[in-house]
Amino acid sequence: MPGAQRVARTCALGALVLVVAGLVTCQRRPGALAQIQATGELRVATVNAVDTYYAGPERARGYEYDLVRGLAETLDARLNIITVADREAVLAAVASNRAQLGVGVAVNEPRRRRVRFTPAYKTIPLAVVYKRYTPRPRTLADLSGRLTLSGDTAMADWLRRVQPDLVFKQAAKTDIEGVMAEIATGHVRATVAPANLVALNQRYHPSLRVAFELGERERRLAWALSPADRAGRRDGLYNQTIAYLHAAKTSNLLARLDERYYGHASRLGFVGGAEFARQVKDRLARWRPYFKSAANDYGIDWRLLAAIGYQESRWDPSARSPTDVRGMMMLTESTAERMDIDNRRNPQQSIDGGTRYLLQLMERLPETIERPDRMWYALAAYNIGLGHVLDARRLLIGAGRDPDIWVNLADALPDLDDVRYARVLRYGLANGDIALAYVSDIRAYYDILRWMSDRRVVAADDKLEVAPAHGLHDMAPQNPAAAAPVF
Repeated sequence: MPGAQRVARTCALGALVLVVAGLVTCQRRPGALAQIQATGELRVATVNAVDTYYAGPERARGYEYDLVRGLAETLDARLNIITVADREAVLAAVASNRAQLGVGVAVNEPRRRRVRFTPAYKTIPLAVVYKRYTPRPRTLADLSGRLTLSGDTAMADWLRRVQPDLVFKQAAKTDIEGVMAEIATGHVRATVAPANLVALNQRYHPSLRVAFELGERERRLAWALSPADRAGRRDGLYNQTIAYLHAAKTSNLLARLDERYYGHASRLGFVGGAEFARQVKDRLARWRPYFKSAANDYGIDWRLLAAIGYQESRWDPSARSPTDVRGMMMLTESTAERMDIDNRRNPQQSIDGGTRYLLQLMERLPETIERPDRMWYALAAYNIGLGHVLDARRLLIGAGRDPDIWVNLADALPDLDDVRYARVLRYGLANGDIALAYVSDIRAYYDILRWMSDRRVVAADDKLEVAPAHGLHDMAPQNPAAAAPVF
């Protein structure tokens, strides 16, 4: 009997093992949406760059970050950003399920074989970039032996296919902004970059020029998901994601993000950027302590104050307009009195008074206007008057548009001098185009000052503060927008 019992127990144990093995074999890993619902967390892989994600002093920022944050809110999930070395690593993180979503990646056929892409939600022209005073390439063939691509670009495979005789290099550990910096310093001759990033970097490197755009090739951005569900099994995350991106287009969220991150990019161009850089070298050092003192006293980024000062007076404390607006921050006599400023030509008093006046304007705006748009509204009010800004908001309300986002106000400001609206404008007609240009210029100057504070390698002929040049492989990817404003 004991032997029979042992046999029975052995058979029972064997049967249990078979059952468990069968369960393990048949059980599938939960889909991405089920994982998110179980953990309450959306894991997103991306690179650290101005067009994707970067850490600001108040919160994280970046075009892709702001966009994917909305998806996380839709899914009622915490957003967990996983930063990786390059865009190929973004795809690897998604394919291995380290991340459920990858953002900031351009679509090409080799990548499609690794992950599942949403439909492209944005297309960006690609431009060939070179340095001024060097021979301008006219065709792709002219780039042979002169072209350097960033290590993680999707361009290399396409170039090998369409131009098999083209000789080019890839900088394995350098992003596209690093390559453009090397063009400005003369270490690289040409590259291919998205047109929006070229416009941004022309302000930091005024020597950059666009030779031509690749009309037959665009950068198509999409989000990457795991390819595991291609064999007929549906995953709700894919459907949720494409629905969200479609809504982002139709609700103008993408347009708002375009304006926030790139809308002012082309305002100055390389000419205005070069002139500003010269003035930084010649004038700013003298007045920097005053801007920093006001920034410390009132909790605002000194570089933003300096950008306002440059826009107002070109950092000239004796500046005076025909309407008797005076000083570094160009205060009217009545504004100076309200700010207890007795000498508008005193640069310290002018900067202090201008800062307090700007913050008062921010406080007087409707509470529904959020940051950073709130600062752009206040700057418009600094230039044109708060009443006219409120009138522009009323025009938006009358048109059924959201009056609390800057991209909409930028549309409404030019209508302030249209006589068709004279009856509904409580504060009368005004030149809203000037206010719009005023805000755009300040944002551009501010970006350049942040870049000059954060970057270490610049071109000698860009008239910036020059540091020793490094080779491509010695340069860590830098972020020109790494320090966001403290508003």
